[in-house]
Amino acid sequence: MALIRNSKLRPRILVVGGGYLGLVAAQHMLKQLGTGEATVTVVDPNPYMTYQPFLPEVASGAIEPRHAVVPLRRHLKGAEVVTGSVTSINHAKKFVVVEPEGGDEPFELDYDQLVMAAGAVPRALPIPGLAEEAIGLKRIEEAVALRDHLLNRLDEAALMDNDDERRKALTFVFVGGGFAGVEILAELEDVVRAAVAQHETLTEADVRFVLVEAMGRIMPEVSEGQARWVVDHLRERGIDVYLETFLQDCTNKHCKLSNGEEFDADTIVWSAGVKANPVLIDSDLPIDERGRLTVRADLRVEDENGVVADAWGAGDNAAVPDLSGMGPGGYCVPNAQHAVRQAPVLAANVVAALRGETEFKQYFHKTMGSVAGLGLYKGVAQVGDFEARGIVAWAMHRGYHGWAIPSAERTSRIFGNWVLNFLNGRDTTSLRDLDVPRKAFVEAAHSKPAPKKEPKDAKEKANA
Repeated sequence: MALIRNSKLRPRILVVGGGYLGLVAAQHMLKQLGTGEATVTVVDPNPYMTYQPFLPEVASGAIEPRHAVVPLRRHLKGAEVVTGSVTSINHAKKFVVVEPEGGDEPFELDYDQLVMAAGAVPRALPIPGLAEEAIGLKRIEEAVALRDHLLNRLDEAALMDNDDERRKALTFVFVGGGFAGVEILAELEDVVRAAVAQHETLTEADVRFVLVEAMGRIMPEVSEGQARWVVDHLRERGIDVYLETFLQDCTNKHCKLSNGEEFDADTIVWSAGVKANPVLIDSDLPIDERGRLTVRADLRVEDENGVVADAWGAGDNAAVPDLSGMGPGGYCVPNAQHAVRQAPVLAANVVAALRGETEFKQYFHKTMGSVAGLGLYKGVAQVGDFEARGIVAWAMHRGYHGWAIPSAERTSRIFGNWVLNFLNGRDTTSLRDLDVPRKAFVEAAHSKPAPKKEPKDAKEKANA
């Protein structure tokens, strides 16, 4: 295993994770550090940061997929960007093991300051068939695949004679009634309804959308009244909403719910919560019972003995105390609103520690509220005591996230997408075989050669 040592001429700040927190924190550190003062190294499996609040609109086609990601190398000039996965962490000896993308040999990477910004991964439950049949929604690739899958199923169902097969193809199940689950459900229902109108053999009655939520309400980030309105709104759109209901089995895409209902569904989307990146389990850093890094309000890692020197954490992989008292269990909820505000505090404190300072800023933010899109011109918003629904909330959702995505360059691309869609209408074109791009070439390469034919003049001579 190769070992990349620090140059002792400059210390290394290692940022594990290039998501929202890692990207923005690295940007702030690069601005604050003097020339040659330190090396900022960011390690992430992807060469880009995915702005996850836009995944539902990527899935609906409202946003071009590449515009919802921020390329790390372009926006972290002056930093080292390593495209690979950190598989283990040894903080006692201050090195991590990195497995490069592409199958190259893993290597060890030394550091002086460690910043854990590894984010979260889907929290899958041991439900029979779930791992084999469901798709998550944490990555840009999943959003693109989901969009194309749903639209392709419409094309295929339009030619089906078997009623059971058609019903299965056009039944779409979404498990999890949080913000992510409700937004992706509403956006895709909107685009599928629009696409159905382009098929002469299909009607809206052929399509079934199902939302399964284990709790007695959805979207805990908004008030009870707003949550009830969203449920009523979804049901008015023909969506089956099942509260206090569990998915018990989905083997071979046959869904069994805890309320006794059973049906076949060709599409099962899982968005029932997240958990801290499991890389923390393969480390000597302190974690809580939920696998989150334990940190103080100043974002320094701490264990039962106090502060763990030279280790920092924030975002979805850390249990960050919510000093406002509004967070569930006393901790900040894992969302972009906190990540974007934790990043500058984290960066300032890391730079201060590097310079030998002992006074650090504490992270404090009183949640402003939440905004969500529910399809074209539909949304819900909760900002303090102010509540909005419909087109006003939808405009608030787009306005906030359009400006919140890092870099003015990406903001301009996002607003450009929305303007073009407004002028030209919704695009319901699907792309086939993205997961197997060589399919057409392989089929052509293995096709039978054309039979040889004798030249015309040779036939005439033979007849003579």
